[in-house]
Amino acid sequence: MKELVIISGKGGTGKTSLVAAFASLAEKKVLCDADVDAADLHLIMNPDLKHRNDFQGGSKAIINKQLCTACGLCRDLCKWNAISHDFSVNSLDCEGCGVCVYFCPEKAIDFPVQICGQWFISNTRFGPMVHARLGIAEENSGRLVTLVRQQAKGLAEKNGAELIITDGPPGVGCPVIASIGGASAVLIVTEPTVSGDHDMERVAQLAGHFKVPAMVCINKFDLNPEQGIKIEQFSRDMGLTVLGRIPFDPVVTKAMVQGLTIFEYDKKSQSAQAIENIWGQVVAGI
Repeated sequence: MKELVIISGKGGTGKTSLVAAFASLAEKKVLCDADVDAADLHLIMNPDLKHRNDFQGGSKAIINKQLCTACGLCRDLCKWNAISHDFSVNSLDCEGCGVCVYFCPEKAIDFPVQICGQWFISNTRFGPMVHARLGIAEENSGRLVTLVRQQAKGLAEKNGAELIITDGPPGVGCPVIASIGGASAVLIVTEPTVSGDHDMERVAQLAGHFKVPAMVCINKFDLNPEQGIKIEQFSRDMGLTVLGRIPFDPVVTKAMVQGLTIFEYDKKSQSAQAIENIWGQVVAGI
């Protein structure tokens, strides 16, 4: 079994649309949406939910007013200023460090584990999918990404799938680190802009640090061909495999609005042909 993780150094490069397109081309696969902070693969996959599970993340302080003597020690120690003058805790400000719990002389502060979100196993028209939703302003997204990937792997083993296609989060933070560790390969989707070049470099360095083979494709290449050529050359200089160019094509947006992949909407479009060519190279490369 292999896992291909599609990532990007920044948001808005077309990563999820590419994942959906690959889903319609691949066989014997499991889909995984690891972009738990802003999951959107379900908008195209229209999943039929089969299992729903709570995700427990960090802890938040809760003060028992009956035991509290209002000594103020917890408030003085809290560097996040999460405890108000009436000794209630603002859960949005609390970072769950536990200092107030440890030092409270009356043991009046509880520290229960919070339910931070949910993760799901669903069926789609392209096969099974594991996905999740992190709660608003909740943390521990890296742990949820790890959990989602583990569940996808278990589901793939159960179903005899040969490939996991993972829609990874953008950027280079903890969720991205959690999404690429142990992957067979990553495909970096970038765009021909200065920021696209810069952010692609950062995420490529991250993949290199974890020794995960990286490939690159440039979306909307024809909007700035000169910059696109620079990115291709820079990628090769970094030892990355450049798979190809995807042209700017309004058909991609039209397909997304209809909740369809590019191959379902117009498989003869320029973008569909480019993506199919890239997919062929991906299969050969992993």
